[in-house]
Amino acid sequence: MENTFNPDHAEDLQSQIEEVEALSSIYGDEWCVIDEASRIFCIQISNDIGDTKLTACLQVILPSDYPSSSPPIYQINASWLRGLQRVTLANSLEEIYVENVGESLLYLWVETIREFLREKSRSAGAEEEPGGVNLTTEEDVDNDEENDDEELPDFRTVKMSTEYVHPFMNHESDGEVPPVKHGSIITDRRSTFQPHLAPVSAPGQVKMVLDKLYGNKKIASATHNIYAYRIFCEDRQSFLQDCEDDGETAAGGRLLHLLQILDVRNVMVVVSRWYGGILLGPDRFKHINNCARGVLVQEGYTSSAEEATTQGGKGKKTRSKKAK
Repeated sequence: MENTFNPDHAEDLQSQIEEVEALSSIYGDEWCVIDEASRIFCIQISNDIGDTKLTACLQVILPSDYPSSSPPIYQINASWLRGLQRVTLANSLEEIYVENVGESLLYLWVETIREFLREKSRSAGAEEEPGGVNLTTEEDVDNDEENDDEELPDFRTVKMSTEYVHPFMNHESDGEVPPVKHGSIITDRRSTFQPHLAPVSAPGQVKMVLDKLYGNKKIASATHNIYAYRIFCEDRQSFLQDCEDDGETAAGGRLLHLLQILDVRNVMVVVSRWYGGILLGPDRFKHINNCARGVLVQEGYTSSAEEATTQGGKGKKTRSKKAK
């Protein structure tokens, strides 16, 4: 990803340099430079509470017109951060941006996330293991069954190979909330999976769909709500696409990869999983993708599951030449 600076944004660049130097001084080894030329940085944030330690990694990209006009583009990686908690934290960061437009705000974001971690630790107490990993993820099983995932691409690169989208979009310009369709349920060893699909043509609609889904108490209570979307931009002949694991490690990348293989566009798929207490291992990824494929077939984005698998599938929308 290139982040070329325009001479008109010289003041912004200077502000960024000063902010990064200050953050590096304040946080030391916690602050990490990923790609200085592209202005990509990350910081490991912890709650500083010994026995109930929680961590989160904040990755940011600084646009050329930050802080004068645009917010940082960000991503929070934390296996325990799911559902309404993720929405609540994102809303807090958005409020900080709105209240400090034109000002450097990364320090405020970092400390807001840190306080969020502290509050979660205090509320959790001794009732659950730190981060709830034992109850909601299956990373230990992944370590024993890595051979089952041969031939899969490196999903850590999927999101970095796509265009990043500003997290704060004007929803009014994106029209009404897209209709949401629900697919067939898959149940295995007391875990339940259900897919949801919505047509999306603008990034702001993605959050609108998520807000609508989280308005449903059953969906909001799911252990994981994994999603991926692809939006084709006719003017640039390129895709806007992204994914979210929601605590189910690597599931979002696999889901996005499925959408890419099927070559569907202008669509968002969410798969809700209610964990039943029994580890499924790699089978959970199979169920997530089967759910997603099923709802895409159901809504006409592929002519059939068999054809989608053997021929690569065709998007529901009019095909356009992809960007190179």
